[in-house]
Amino acid sequence: MLLDWITVILLIGIGLLLIVVELIFVPGTTIVGILGFVLTCIGIWIGYAALGNSTGHAILATTVLIAAVAFVYSFRSDSWTRFALKDRHSSRVNDEFQHTLAVGEMGKTVSALRPQGTALFAERHHEVQTNGEFLPPDTPVRIIKLTNNKITVEEYKLT
Repeated sequence: MLLDWITVILLIGIGLLLIVVELIFVPGTTIVGILGFVLTCIGIWIGYAALGNSTGHAILATTVLIAAVAFVYSFRSDSWTRFALKDRHSSRVNDEFQHTLAVGEMGKTVSALRPQGTALFAERHHEVQTNGEFLPPDTPVRIIKLTNNKITVEEYKLT
């Protein structure tokens, strides 16, 4: 009789623990959550089979109550927020300095523009883009449009 109680408590406890681990550490439906659910069900079934219907009903009710209290308490107490990512990436291209470039200014590509890449204007590297053209490195380019920090260039053909 004592062994039945220990078995039921261990199976249900380990099952609920695996379900909580599934929710916190292994998001999605994986083997951990399924195994936790199966162990909990087996623990309840053993409770019914070995300890009788009335005790099985009490075990089932207690298991559901413990699981509900654990989940509600953990969500309400914000204990799971320490596992959430809170950092935000708010930087933007060319935000570290304001460029002093002007439309028509000449430069040279440093990397291939496919259609975005890096170009050199006035001894400084800038992130630039084309209107869809692909340009190889060391191609002369000219600024055709400036919108905030977005620099649009085109190939400048020396004639």
